[in-house]
Amino acid sequence: MTATHKLTKGVRVFLSDITQGFFEITHNGFALLGLAVMFAVITLSTRPEIRQAGEIQLIGWLQTRQAAAIGIPGDADAIDRATATNPQSLPKQQAAVAYWLSKKYNIAPEPLSALVAEAYETGARTRLDPTLILAIMAIESRFNPFAQSSVGAQGLMQVMTKIHSDKYEGFGGKLAAFDPVSNLRVGVKVLQECISRAGSVEGGLKYYVGAGNMESDGGYAAKVLAEYARLQAVASGRVVPVAAPRVVPVSLPVKAPEQEQPEIETTVVNS
Repeated sequence: MTATHKLTKGVRVFLSDITQGFFEITHNGFALLGLAVMFAVITLSTRPEIRQAGEIQLIGWLQTRQAAAIGIPGDADAIDRATATNPQSLPKQQAAVAYWLSKKYNIAPEPLSALVAEAYETGARTRLDPTLILAIMAIESRFNPFAQSSVGAQGLMQVMTKIHSDKYEGFGGKLAAFDPVSNLRVGVKVLQECISRAGSVEGGLKYYVGAGNMESDGGYAAKVLAEYARLQAVASGRVVPVAAPRVVPVSLPVKAPEQEQPEIETTVVNS
């Protein structure tokens, strides 16, 4: 065998050994990777707290990247704090009430839908008509959760927070008066007490507005009951105008003094 043949054979053996070694290393590497993945899956399955911590870190990283991209710091919990519900997810009766109130009071239907759903749930629990609860909110605050009167009544149902501060203890304190759901629940509790004390809904409304011992409540109960009747009609499926009709004078041409002036006619228009 010549020197050239020996050299060629040696090179082939060397390359064969390298190739075999590479495949063995690769095979062992994939085996180790598979073992690592299997170990990770088993660990995450048996230790959910580790998986949860990893998910939180991943979400935080993604939020940081998104905030850097759009220039607004994110808050994944914001959606949980929002008092809003898709009105299309409500039962037909509740959706009709939410849309009607939305149009009348120029409030977005989503937050109103959440309040309507809460009013129906709270009403069922307390045996109060949910449309009465909504009527009180409409008259008291026009669905402004941050409203405050000159005497200190606060929130959707204008509860006197200082007087009923004990009722907010279960919600974390007096500042919960500005949380729509908390204010609604406390307001309903106050309304229950007022109705029980007076013995009737109308009498309870007088106590609720602070006129229980007065001869007149300034028309408050009448306003609430009128809105209550409209909401009951809406809930029953009837068509109720958003604005009540009002009587306005019709302009008449000026006539000669010697002619008898006719009585001013009126017509009814929708505001």
